[in-house]
Amino acid sequence: MTRKPAIEIKNLWVSYDTTVALKDINLTVRQGDIFGIIGPNGGGKSTLLKAILGLIPPTKGTIRIFGESPEHGRRHIGYVPQFALFDREFPISVLDVALMGCLVRKPRLSWYTKDDRKTALNALGDVGMVQYADRHISSLSGGQKQRVFIARALVSQPEILLLDEPTASVDQSIKESMYDLISRLQNRMTVVLVTHDIGVVSSFVTQVGCLNQTLITHYDTTLTARMLEDTYHCPVDLVAHGVPHRVYEPHEETHGGQGGD
Repeated sequence: MTRKPAIEIKNLWVSYDTTVALKDINLTVRQGDIFGIIGPNGGGKSTLLKAILGLIPPTKGTIRIFGESPEHGRRHIGYVPQFALFDREFPISVLDVALMGCLVRKPRLSWYTKDDRKTALNALGDVGMVQYADRHISSLSGGQKQRVFIARALVSQPEILLLDEPTASVDQSIKESMYDLISRLQNRMTVVLVTHDIGVVSSFVTQVGCLNQTLITHYDTTLTARMLEDTYHCPVDLVAHGVPHRVYEPHEETHGGQGGD
């Protein structure tokens, strides 16, 4: 059965004042895909996600979410940003953070219901964090917080999940469990994953894009040295076996971003 497009982008350009962030992006992500995006810092990865969400207007081109504009289609999307800022002194529990995901579909100033709490607890169970429901969010490790933020996104029951560097600043064991979680989510939704872990894209994604202002999309998950050098503008060596691992050759020059990050 042919899978319908979840995200369709045609001839997309995005600029900040006179600085071009994205150039002529064309992309189709189908329902049930795990689409991985790699590329150097400053290459436009986070900008692309924000454009899909309708947070940044295109300079040119179109974006459609299940055939709708981003402003209407984003109700289908759950989003986990790279950095979630919060006041460490604010008295908010893990369950409270997850419950925030209900606000997407609730009228303003309405109270949480028993069903909302059940949905939030189920989402925390999905990410292995239900036992921490009553803990203060600031008491968790970085990887645990990321799981809670993913649960918050899942509470709205999205059809598309956007993840911006979900494994940043966590150790390898946490990364591996996070990748396993993302793989399991494929059965329920389309996933777009921004990552610097190049080994990940050949481990479990169904499609990969190399983004450095322009996007090169590959409909298989085989990455060659030429593809990576065209994206990072520097030599990149990759070793991947079993679970994601990465080894990069050191280099002194920087070319439009961090080639080994």
